[in-house]
Amino acid sequence: MIKAPPPVIETKNYLNAETGLKSWLLTKDHKRIAIMYLIVVTAFFALGGVFAGLIRLELATPAGDLFESNQYNKIFTMHGVLMVFFFLIPSIPATLGNFLLPMMIGAKDLAFPRINLMSWYIYMLGGVFTLYVLLTGGVDTGWTFYTPFSSSYSNGYVVMAGLGIFINGFSAILTGLNFIVTVHRMRAPGLTWFRLPLFVWAHYATSAIMILGTPVIAVTLFLLVLERGLHIGFFDPAYGGDPVLFQHLFWFYSHPAVYIMILPSMGVISEVISTFSSKKPFGYTFIAFSSIAIAVFGFLVWGHHLFVAGQSIYAGLVFSVLSYIVAIPSAIKVFNWAATMYKGQVRMETPMLYAIGFIGLFTVGGLTGVVLASLGMDVHLTDTYFVIAHFHYVMVGGALLGYMSGLHFWWPKMFGRMYSDVWSKVSAVLVFAGFNLTFFPQFLLGYMGMPRRYHVYPPEFQVFNVLSSAGASVLGLGLLLPAVYLTWSLKYGAIAPANPWGATGLEWQTTSPPIPENFEITPVVTTEAYDYSTQQEVVHIG
Repeated sequence: MIKAPPPVIETKNYLNAETGLKSWLLTKDHKRIAIMYLIVVTAFFALGGVFAGLIRLELATPAGDLFESNQYNKIFTMHGVLMVFFFLIPSIPATLGNFLLPMMIGAKDLAFPRINLMSWYIYMLGGVFTLYVLLTGGVDTGWTFYTPFSSSYSNGYVVMAGLGIFINGFSAILTGLNFIVTVHRMRAPGLTWFRLPLFVWAHYATSAIMILGTPVIAVTLFLLVLERGLHIGFFDPAYGGDPVLFQHLFWFYSHPAVYIMILPSMGVISEVISTFSSKKPFGYTFIAFSSIAIAVFGFLVWGHHLFVAGQSIYAGLVFSVLSYIVAIPSAIKVFNWAATMYKGQVRMETPMLYAIGFIGLFTVGGLTGVVLASLGMDVHLTDTYFVIAHFHYVMVGGALLGYMSGLHFWWPKMFGRMYSDVWSKVSAVLVFAGFNLTFFPQFLLGYMGMPRRYHVYPPEFQVFNVLSSAGASVLGLGLLLPAVYLTWSLKYGAIAPANPWGATGLEWQTTSPPIPENFEITPVVTTEAYDYSTQQEVVHIG
């Protein structure tokens, strides 16, 4: 950790420019809105983590001795709903993206500050609906809400849960629209497209998916609510509907949604690896365009979730090939990150530890995704714990570690304080070790045939389940530590300089924490992106 200079006289920044709860709840400052997202997203993550812990407690023994079947269904459903829709999807775009994107392009705010605040309130409203469901009975369908179970046989709270997610979708749509317009219209003079940070490229691609894909899931869940409430036949065969249609519509959004979760993390990793290798990212243009390619191909592979749902074998072959192809742009990123570190001045700071962990876990997740894209293997592995392990290696190992890397990287910029170097590294190691101990045994369980969503299983599966539950304890401890030392740093951490890591982006050219308008005068960029020879030379104009 780079030691901070002696304390300086405190100046006005976005945190202390205005005081009082009202000034926060009515703010149009993108940085304050990002902090409000950070608080709420963290709360949803913690709640989802509690449900994950209950799942692992139940599965430590073969008998269903902790919960009844219906209770267990509700627990894993609420875990999935909270983690996917209220943490993984908004985690980086709503927090780090909101905070950093305007500063990275030299702007004073997002293009539509009022809409940005409205997005937060919409997110909160969707969360209130979902928490109401949690407190009054829960949902037992699984986070995918598959019909006809959800439309005919599950408890009635599925309607309220569907409305909560439907409302929450508008928050993502408005955020994506705001990001796209901001990048197009508000870049600083001299900041051409190929001088943009890769973090911005990743969020630009993510925003396109948000705008194009989110309306599909919103309409799908709304149709489910109409069918459940008014008995209109969209998906239920009893009313003349088709349950496979629901799967097509759901996964047409939900597979691109995987990249809403993972692309922002990839943008974070590009920034972190470049900074702590003191090198321009190898193949900058390829990494930038691979983000766009992932966004495009992500909309063409939804059918690999329906290999055993009765779709045509010929359609399955097409989706299988396309699923292999979508792995290529992700592989480009991984190889280019490795090439960036090669012969670089690599510094093993905490953000870099998380970034390296991300590469390892995401690679395992990607390779097992190729296994599941194979028709023959998928028939055997569908709805087993192999799928659970693959999903978590991509989502938790990818999205969560990317989020943790970015949070530690930009924490000094966000709050003007450094955190414990020792405890943050201990946390990173515990998270990596605990994650692998939790989810790698599930690959073996899935290959052996243990189905997902079951809380009672044959005794021969217990050893791997005990390992998985033990790993969850280590992972939970690793994730609890940052809550302690980051909170501690807000008051007792060393004062952070403007650029503690020696990075090159525009966000590091302003104070830590930034002033309300980000820059006193408009920056003009005169060098290429990631130019470590000049530390991103920037001149200013009035």
